[in-house]
Amino acid sequence: MRKLEFKEQLHEYSQWRDNLIQAIEMYQEWRSRYDLSDPHSNDTILNMLSNLGSDRVTLAFAAEFSRGKTELINSLFFAETGVRLLPSSPGRTTMCPTELFHDEEGGHYIRLLDIESRLEDTSLIEFKQKVNRWTQIDLDCGSPTQMQEAFKELVAVKKVPRMEAEKLGLWNEREAAEQGIVDPETVEIPRWRHAMISFPHPLLIEGLCILDTPGLNALGTEPELTLNMLPSAQAIIFVLAADTGVTKSDLEMWRNHIRGSRGSNKQGLAVVMNKIDAMWDDLLGENGYEVSIKSQIKNSAATLGIDESAIFPVSAKQALLAKVKSDDDLLERSRLSALEDYLSNDILQQRREIVLERISRDIGFLVTESSNLTNKKLLNAAKQLEEFKKVDFENKDMTGKLMAETRDRQNIYLENVENFQASRRVFAIQAKMLVDSLSKNRISEIIKGTKEEMSKSLTTYGMKQNIRKLFDELRDLLQDSVDITNETRRLVKAIHKKFQDEYGFKEIEPQLFSIKNYQYELEQIFDEGDQFRSSAKTTMTEQTIVINKLYSTLIAKAREILKEAHRDALTWSNSVLTPLMHQIKDHKKQIESRLQMLRKINESKGSIEENIANLEKELDPLKRQRQELATIVKAMQMEGFQAEETEKELAEA
Repeated sequence: MRKLEFKEQLHEYSQWRDNLIQAIEMYQEWRSRYDLSDPHSNDTILNMLSNLGSDRVTLAFAAEFSRGKTELINSLFFAETGVRLLPSSPGRTTMCPTELFHDEEGGHYIRLLDIESRLEDTSLIEFKQKVNRWTQIDLDCGSPTQMQEAFKELVAVKKVPRMEAEKLGLWNEREAAEQGIVDPETVEIPRWRHAMISFPHPLLIEGLCILDTPGLNALGTEPELTLNMLPSAQAIIFVLAADTGVTKSDLEMWRNHIRGSRGSNKQGLAVVMNKIDAMWDDLLGENGYEVSIKSQIKNSAATLGIDESAIFPVSAKQALLAKVKSDDDLLERSRLSALEDYLSNDILQQRREIVLERISRDIGFLVTESSNLTNKKLLNAAKQLEEFKKVDFENKDMTGKLMAETRDRQNIYLENVENFQASRRVFAIQAKMLVDSLSKNRISEIIKGTKEEMSKSLTTYGMKQNIRKLFDELRDLLQDSVDITNETRRLVKAIHKKFQDEYGFKEIEPQLFSIKNYQYELEQIFDEGDQFRSSAKTTMTEQTIVINKLYSTLIAKAREILKEAHRDALTWSNSVLTPLMHQIKDHKKQIESRLQMLRKINESKGSIEENIANLEKELDPLKRQRQELATIVKAMQMEGFQAEETEKELAEA
């Protein structure tokens, strides 16, 4: 059986994701049909659907200049155009970070952000919301030649006075001196800061997004690339040149900008050793060629501190040529297939696992609650039927006694409702304290104060110290929230236990809000920022623009994390008592159903057997409800989120 190519695997992944979306939509409709919906659970499900609808598999390619990175992208994804779509010929190196994707609503274009935008106190994320700030070139997708010509803007440069290059963070006197450049009047810099390309390539339509990052100069002066865009990519492909191995600048890029963005397990990180065709040597023969490649892989793996299996020797140039000419032998010699297999199998499988984990985390509690309530309802109805089968309904005194007992249950229900409302009022006060502790105003005050002090700093060192102070204050803010969270969690547990002990409600382990994830993410940002600002590039340049950009990037990431914490705290506080509310509503329905059944039997002129048979039929809708949910849960691939009742209990039902 032949292995599926990456484009086929991506298509399968896209269909799999669409099926998940359909299953979650069915679940939402199921909740609505059986009166289990509430505004907060609906919002949770809609957010999940929105995230899945905009899901993209992002592959980031990073390398120093002249490693053949763009040629690798061409050979992997765009060979069928028959041309070198992205500019990668000698002397035409991509100068600005480039994102390639499909924007269904926006159309087909290249959007280019001018390099001078680096002087503004605005993040790339914010610029992306301001379409008018970008220079747009429309693409004719029916003409690869026109697209190829338009893409030449990616390598555009211009000459500016040295002072302007310094302000932009694109001139370093020490580095220039090492290259023999001393006191020039003008400096050549990239024309564009960032590029976004949208066109309807089949892979991009399926949800692939490609991030092409130029060399160390860009990564060292654009913190958003290192701290935001690379970590959010599904995988990072780091490209080396086989004829040079790991150079000093390669190693600096790896240590300061690549390795740390993958976390401790290095999942989704591969190294491509490109240009192995430069090692072809007829005199050495095939065996000598193999020995040379293996030796370079071994040395590179030792230098980078990774396993040799994570390095893929490739000739992107020969792979592109082989695909354009349909030369299978040359394609095999290029060794591109091993990298394609890695992307197809490992990376896409990891993406599936991430998506399923996110679904389980965000709506797993709702699914468990639905399953438990549905099975409990069926179980109670079945037990009630068995009880009625043993009652002598011809004995009017017995019937009257059952009616009286049921009305007593109604009174207890009313007491439950009153106590629930009282508990909810107490909880609302505590929950407000939690939500307010993460409010936007508190965070803005901290950021504003630090920024004012930073603007007074005349040295890079002073700015760096203010960044550290900012994170210390944000840590303290989160610690205050931790204390309030612990108190709120204790209250939620106490409310659940009260209804379990005093009113016989089924024990439900409440979903508890935790601040730990946000603390961990904030610490990660600080570590990444600290590593970035102490990197050789930043230390050598001592440029305030780099530190300012670092500060803005860290602020944007910290704001987003704390905003998410605030949003999640609000959602949790509004929904954590919902399962109890559903149990109370279900309890009410059970009582009303019991009274109705007693009246039917009491007023019916038919035989007891006929009445019992009619009652048994009323179990069918409950069984159907349970079966529908089981089918939906299976389609959502969440079989682990099943009801807690045993199969034996359900069989008895």
